[in-house]
Amino acid sequence: MRVCVTMESSGRKTTGVLDPTMYTASMTAAVVLIVLAACADLCDGVTVVDVYRLVQYDLAGVPFGSRIAYLNHHAASSLFSPGSGGGAGIGGNSVTADLSRTVLILPLRELNLALIREYIGQRKILGGLLFLLPSIFNPENIDYEDGADQNPAKDVSWDILVELEQLLIRANIPFPVYFAFEQDNINAVLVDVKRNDVSGQPATATTGGYKLVVAAPEPRKLGSPTITNIQGWLPGLKADGDSNQLPTIAIVASYDTFGASPALSVGSDSNGSGIIALLEIARLFSILYSNPRMRGRYNLLFGLTSGGPYNYNGTRKWLHRFDQRLRESIEYAICLNNIGSSGNELWVHVSKPPDNAYVKQMFEGISSVADELGLNVGLKHKKINISNSRVAWEHEQFSRLRVTAATLSELSFAPDLLERTGGLSDNRHVIDESSLVQRIKLIAESLARHIYSLDGKNINVFADNSSLAVNPSYVRSWLDLLSTTPRVAPFLSRNDPLIMALTKELTEHTVDVNVQHEVLDGLFTFYDSTSSKLHIYQVASVTFDLLLLLALGSYFIILFSFLVITTRGLDDLISIFRRPPSRKVKSA
Repeated sequence: MRVCVTMESSGRKTTGVLDPTMYTASMTAAVVLIVLAACADLCDGVTVVDVYRLVQYDLAGVPFGSRIAYLNHHAASSLFSPGSGGGAGIGGNSVTADLSRTVLILPLRELNLALIREYIGQRKILGGLLFLLPSIFNPENIDYEDGADQNPAKDVSWDILVELEQLLIRANIPFPVYFAFEQDNINAVLVDVKRNDVSGQPATATTGGYKLVVAAPEPRKLGSPTITNIQGWLPGLKADGDSNQLPTIAIVASYDTFGASPALSVGSDSNGSGIIALLEIARLFSILYSNPRMRGRYNLLFGLTSGGPYNYNGTRKWLHRFDQRLRESIEYAICLNNIGSSGNELWVHVSKPPDNAYVKQMFEGISSVADELGLNVGLKHKKINISNSRVAWEHEQFSRLRVTAATLSELSFAPDLLERTGGLSDNRHVIDESSLVQRIKLIAESLARHIYSLDGKNINVFADNSSLAVNPSYVRSWLDLLSTTPRVAPFLSRNDPLIMALTKELTEHTVDVNVQHEVLDGLFTFYDSTSSKLHIYQVASVTFDLLLLLALGSYFIILFSFLVITTRGLDDLISIFRRPPSRKVKSA
């Protein structure tokens, strides 16, 4: 077919001439279509996943955690060279691969913790680490009915996660580390990555594969993070109307958490269980104290404190705000910590000797009610070392000011610094609701019998199925909220919704609610950038790029030749490739 174009100008007709812009436009249109098609294919290869960064902090100027947030490397699934017979979960004499530009995707279920500990301990460089956690560890997964048979505490992965978390938060890791949860899209990517690794073709710039990208800015220090303490009162009744002279019993619980990922540290047991117990006890006694004839001869002080993972820094500052008169009026304080898991054993930890009158009275009261409920309660005494800044239990901050106090906990020993503080493994599924309700009743009943001098009498103030019974629905609603709310203090603002909710709840059940904002002591320095979006791209190899370039080049050459031949003829096309005559020949 021959295309003829007739143009008329100044009365003359010219045939067989095409404006060059016409076939240039055609070529441009073709390029646009090809680019759009390529982009469509690329978009099909993109997966976006929520990821949560390993905490970054300094302790006394020493760096810990992940020091980088930005990620842009190809994916792999093994610590070893392809074809060496090793794997992320297999030992042996495999040859370690160069992974300085590779992101390892490691499912928790297949994790060999010894290899990870060795790799991090030797400070080998990785492009990045992405740990895939089972969905049961997702704080958003609060389906307690379905999760009842999937208690992670009964799963070996729970123990591995606890160890992994402690390893990561106590190491200085010079590459990005992220957590994500197993889901269909990322699991499918992992299957492809494993297949490529096994075949001996790991993802690189020349072979293609998957590229993981987190476009996060460089983390910045959090300047002067605040911690917030919340307190409320239930004044007792004195004959002359002056309740200030009454003795006081304090019920205290630290509400903040710490873990390997600040965005996932919900701490359902540590110390969500303590918060819930305090709020329910405040609700129950507010009902009693609302009736003047039922108001006890004790003031009740409720304190929700912050800074618990950091030597109970908030508790110390809260207590130092007390005047001498209030401090001396406290008969004893009960600090609640980790009381929500299954089991029938609890411990009362004290710093003062067991033969101390208040300690003895408090322990005997708790033990008496515990026997009725089928619980075993033990007493553990450990003197505090004033010269040591380490505070293992919250009651020790009271003891340092010579105030009698105890911590009620399911833990038989004091955890180390930044241990058992509400990390990745502490979520909704480790809580036994019925056990938590039972323990709330234990605390409330023992307090009521002491306040109303009912020790030794067969009277249940908070009897089941009565108007004063512990409310399981109230416990469940707060448990669901706290199990989905990260509470790492440096990342909570003064007007954080959680702090506002706790303040509002105490206001409904107590009086003279006071919110105190303090600055976290400078021993800890935290950095932002706690969560982000991971973009997973399926990228082609260089061979594919070369073939595509060759195809495009061939297409343009054929298109150009076709347009020239059909508009100007074959001779014009050939003349394009002829060598032009020199100027000397032309002038001669």
